[in-house]
Amino acid sequence: MLTRRHFCTGAATFAALVSVSTSIAAAPLRPSFDTDARGLAARARDARIRFGAATANYQLKDKAFRAAFLQDAALIVPEYEMKRSAMEKTRGQIDFEPCDDLLAFARANNMAMRGHTLLWHRANPDWLEEAVLTTRDETLITDYVTKVTTHYRGKLTSLDVVNEVIAPPDGRKDGLRNSFWLKAFGPSYIDMAYHAARAAAPDMMLVYNDWGCEQGAPENDRFRAATLNFLEGALARGVPIDAYGMQGHLSAFGTQIDAYKLRKFCDAITAMGLKLIITEHDVDDSGGSSDLDVRDRAVADASARFLDVVLDCKALDTVLTWGLSNKFIDAPGWKARLSGYWPRKLPRDSNMAKTQMWHAMAKTFAHHAAN
Repeated sequence: MLTRRHFCTGAATFAALVSVSTSIAAAPLRPSFDTDARGLAARARDARIRFGAATANYQLKDKAFRAAFLQDAALIVPEYEMKRSAMEKTRGQIDFEPCDDLLAFARANNMAMRGHTLLWHRANPDWLEEAVLTTRDETLITDYVTKVTTHYRGKLTSLDVVNEVIAPPDGRKDGLRNSFWLKAFGPSYIDMAYHAARAAAPDMMLVYNDWGCEQGAPENDRFRAATLNFLEGALARGVPIDAYGMQGHLSAFGTQIDAYKLRKFCDAITAMGLKLIITEHDVDDSGGSSDLDVRDRAVADASARFLDVVLDCKALDTVLTWGLSNKFIDAPGWKARLSGYWPRKLPRDSNMAKTQMWHAMAKTFAHHAAN
């Protein structure tokens, strides 16, 4: 599944985005539901959870977006600034400044911040994969994890240590992705990363982050089984994973969630003693109607049905969307643009008005606050 987060993983893309960073201290309802000026964060707080969103320094330079973000979010996650391609372009030289700028913004505005992500098969600097496969040097994992985690010790609510290692289509019995990390070190690379992070920050919530467990198709069944098997095995080995990050990338017109299957999966996460964080929620509205109202309703409905299940989960700690405004979504292909299509998958539109998804989320938070 290709998400817009996966789309922007080239080193050149990240370099361009980070270079602009300078220091900056359930049916959807119509907008008539919005009877007060409170943002999503306040409404989520009523439901005893925290709401936030991914953002980047360049987005926060937009005054209208910044105002909307401050109204809606209580938590920031870096969209680009903590990926390794942004932080370690040159081997051994870690650039904390762009991510520190986001942290400074969060602190100046009484917001929290979480970290994303330390170890991934994507979004790496050009030199890394060859170095890993050539030298099989474990310090390429442990030194980086230690330095970044130490730098942000006591400053983040949680940290995605390892990202997206499950890939049943790769054909391994253990369900692991056949990444360059796995080819170099075998499955032990995952354990190394978590133990290094725990040693550097004993009190930080360490998260395993992935997608594929939300929807109801047979391939999602395989993904859920592989994920639970992975987490059970890791915990049995003493790997210090504290939470499962469910990304929450949904489809408005494609495969839908199966509430029963999703609820069972959430129950299994809870039974392991793990926290649950919805880390990257959005709704892909491609492939459906050309009618904008139909698309907006479908996006809102998919979000509400998903949140209605996960908000019932006792382990749920936080909900984040992957972005807040459609203004900054990656452009679709030229054919889609010529046909007038532009993604409408987040709580705010390109003009920062509240979308039907925003109102559906607010209604769902209110329902769970009252129960």
